[in-house]
Amino acid sequence: MTNTSPQSAVKPRSHILPIFVGMILSVCCLTVSGCSDTAGNEVTAINSQPPSGGTGEIAEPLPEPPAASKAVGLKFLGRYRHGTRKKSTAEICAFDTESKRLFVVDGERVAVDILDITNPSEPQLFKSVDLAELGSKPNSITAKGGVIAAALSSDPKQEPGLVVFLSPSGEVLKTVHVGSEPDMLTISPDGHWLITANEGEATKDYTRNPEGSVSLIDLKDGVAAVTDASVVHIDFTAYNDKSKLPSGVRVFGKNATPAQDFEPEYIAVSPDSKTAWVSLQEANAFAIIDLETSKLVDLVPLGFKDHSLPENAFDASNKDKKIQLRTWPVKGMYQPDAIYSFEVDGTAYVITADEGDHRDFDGFSEKARVGDLKLDPKKFPNAKELQSPKALGRLMVTSSNGDADGDGLYEELYCFGGRSFSIRSADGQLVYNNGNEFERIIANRFPKSFNADHESNDLDDRSDNKGPEPEGLVVGMIEGRPVAFIGMERHSGIMVYDLTNPKQPVFCDYVITRDFDKSTKKPEAGDLGPEGLTFIPADVSPTGKPLLAVSYEISGTTALFEVVSNTTTEKQGQSLK
Repeated sequence: MTNTSPQSAVKPRSHILPIFVGMILSVCCLTVSGCSDTAGNEVTAINSQPPSGGTGEIAEPLPEPPAASKAVGLKFLGRYRHGTRKKSTAEICAFDTESKRLFVVDGERVAVDILDITNPSEPQLFKSVDLAELGSKPNSITAKGGVIAAALSSDPKQEPGLVVFLSPSGEVLKTVHVGSEPDMLTISPDGHWLITANEGEATKDYTRNPEGSVSLIDLKDGVAAVTDASVVHIDFTAYNDKSKLPSGVRVFGKNATPAQDFEPEYIAVSPDSKTAWVSLQEANAFAIIDLETSKLVDLVPLGFKDHSLPENAFDASNKDKKIQLRTWPVKGMYQPDAIYSFEVDGTAYVITADEGDHRDFDGFSEKARVGDLKLDPKKFPNAKELQSPKALGRLMVTSSNGDADGDGLYEELYCFGGRSFSIRSADGQLVYNNGNEFERIIANRFPKSFNADHESNDLDDRSDNKGPEPEGLVVGMIEGRPVAFIGMERHSGIMVYDLTNPKQPVFCDYVITRDFDKSTKKPEAGDLGPEGLTFIPADVSPTGKPLLAVSYEISGTTALFEVVSNTTTEKQGQSLK
């Protein structure tokens, strides 16, 4: 595909000039000024051959981070701590509009905590529902129109999973079987369909690999009418005929058919409830389902992000302990986790959190460091320089792509995730990607904890592996404008973007309730590892104002924020002193 962004036509400089943190902060200043759309206007996925020269070329002039418009922000209200760290998690949350209660899945305790958020500044536990007798782990929860349902893996998780329907007070109403390892579920905006993404991961030894699937549960006659027999299961066996497999869709698991290899991760449903998009994360693809016919209608490769372009420069090493955004001869696989559909002027779009993911099992692993691969000297004549730990050598990449001729020498390098968010059209084509904005924003505001992990405050800790790692997201309407809230799983903050113009979103703010001066092992560290985000519109909110609920997996906390328009809150960040 051809990139139509004006910036994408810019070639990297031919000289080599490492950027050290002092230069970034003093010479480039990294001061906030002016709204910016880093990746430019409408773009398409990059599949061009990256240059092989240089040990990492500067994206120069390095753009300043976008100004926080403050048009929309978040005001922290309160949090609930679900239990002891490591023994309790808060993964996904859902709000029931009738009871005004928040339902949060805790995978460690195999439970659903029901929170009374009548006063969001002091959320209280209403009840904890133990699901251990029904399955091995609750993965997700959803609520709409009085219907509350949790997705539950079996033991072993390769067996068919369950959807567990709950009452607002936590009684188990009914269970129905779905595909193997339901990892996410959602209810269509019209309330007709409950849809599950059944990931179907292999066993650790990779000897058993169930097929991934999507299950549709018809709710039009209510939960009482739902039975196992009424569940519609959609699989990917049609693509076992590889002549039907679109080019660019990854199939790489050990002895796996495409139907086994595809692992549905997340689902977005169009505002008109006619279409569902399913993220096949490891495959770097979307599956598209027609909900009017309950049929799989398309499989779309998501393409690759060209990190040899200045707007996609990133920090690839966790060994130099410096902030160095450089261009590299690497392609990024978008591999979105959370996805969400929104509409502007009657046109549906899908926004994606380009997290990235890899397979790493005892019986099969694709994880590799650039420094451990044998690079083709024709494509990488400077391989020795590139493979230095302080250059590209530490970057985590896949060993399953890049050696097209199978001679053991890698002609191309593919890393996991885009370190970004993307907006795509209904047919899966890339409309916008925010380039390296996340790393630039964090470098500017938190220079001492740039690319820190959610279990460590160390500078640069995650630079070699997906950076801040955008994972969860949700879109809410604020005064008629679609606004995205995107969780940085590792750095632990929430990015806020106005999507009124899907081709040029506006950065509003970065809000974080983590204290980098406190050990991540202590409760005083705050909220760590945002996993699930739920928007609560003003007309159903217990306060009459729009709220955002965020469940944090590592800290085992759920935080509540008020969504504020035209906020004047001061910029959060760290001093260099």
